[in-house]
Amino acid sequence: MADRSGVAGERKSLFGADAGPALAMGGPAFFLLLLFLIGPFFAGIAFSFTNQRLVSPDPTEFVGLRNYSRLLRFSVLRLEPLVDEETGELMRDEEGGLEYPRSREFTRDEENYPRLTGLTEWFNIHIRQKRYVILAGDPAFIKALVHNFYFALVIIPLQSAVGLILALAVNQKMAGRNYFRTIYFSPVVTSMVVISIVWTFLYDANNGLINAFLADFGIEAVNWLGNPTTAMPAIMIMSIWQGCGLQMMLFLAGLQSIPDSLYEAASIDGANAWEEFRFITLPGLRSTMIFNFITITIAAFQLFTQPFVMTGGGPNESTTTVILRMRTEGFREQRIGYASAIAVVFFLIILAINLVQRYVLREEE
Repeated sequence: MADRSGVAGERKSLFGADAGPALAMGGPAFFLLLLFLIGPFFAGIAFSFTNQRLVSPDPTEFVGLRNYSRLLRFSVLRLEPLVDEETGELMRDEEGGLEYPRSREFTRDEENYPRLTGLTEWFNIHIRQKRYVILAGDPAFIKALVHNFYFALVIIPLQSAVGLILALAVNQKMAGRNYFRTIYFSPVVTSMVVISIVWTFLYDANNGLINAFLADFGIEAVNWLGNPTTAMPAIMIMSIWQGCGLQMMLFLAGLQSIPDSLYEAASIDGANAWEEFRFITLPGLRSTMIFNFITITIAAFQLFTQPFVMTGGGPNESTTTVILRMRTEGFREQRIGYASAIAVVFFLIILAINLVQRYVLREEE
């Protein structure tokens, strides 16, 4: 007992002696983390309940859940086709389509339709001569969120697949494999701003190398970044090219951790290359895949630099993302409180997605 108490006292005294130097060395880092990471995180949550503006002579006021209400409000408005009072027939436009009252006639009528006040049309659908208008408090935010999901759903499987294919290729015993590993990984360590500028020139509708290459095959020039249909796919292609090198290195580390004895045993049993890949390689990369999926998901939802540099969120807001929308609200419109609410909601969405991913891809006991 005496020996044990002596050891505990010695450990306590040692910890106390090291506490001062440890705090002195780690203190600046802890202070910077508190100042630039932890502090702004909780400040953003606090600002989301206020009408805080970037520059304003008016004092900040507590507004409760008003910012969140605007973000998350939805409603459905059913519109009947207009009827000609003289003939009793349905009114039609010049192209023969049915005419309907404008949704703004209802959203601006606070006296008769208070629940629709402050809402804006997002999109509409037609069912049996009736128009159903989907209204939202901030349609621009919803569109940006849809763009993020669209980007993530395409990027996650494609970038993972390309990274795995490259890892399998450079894992082979061949001459110059270290050279190829360096080449494939180099875009990862290059500034995203620089890469975005270079690809903007490549996508140029008039003088871009991509259109020049397509012209050699008789294909007409494509306005990659100026067409709402092709702008986001063009950014996706660039993002896959830029990020697949990181996935390659992670998969390569996973491949090299699989024992060669498993492949030797499978070869003796007569397994072909596909069977080795299916029953040895893929199960051996399970943990790597889970890590890759989570990291790619977080990076995909943080999409900002590419559309900001290449398209500015256009054309016609077809490449606007949530972070780009948050920047617009916070710095251009100077609504810091509302931008903070966007950040909080977006953080909760990403957190929920990652928790679902971890649950679905969890390791079996």
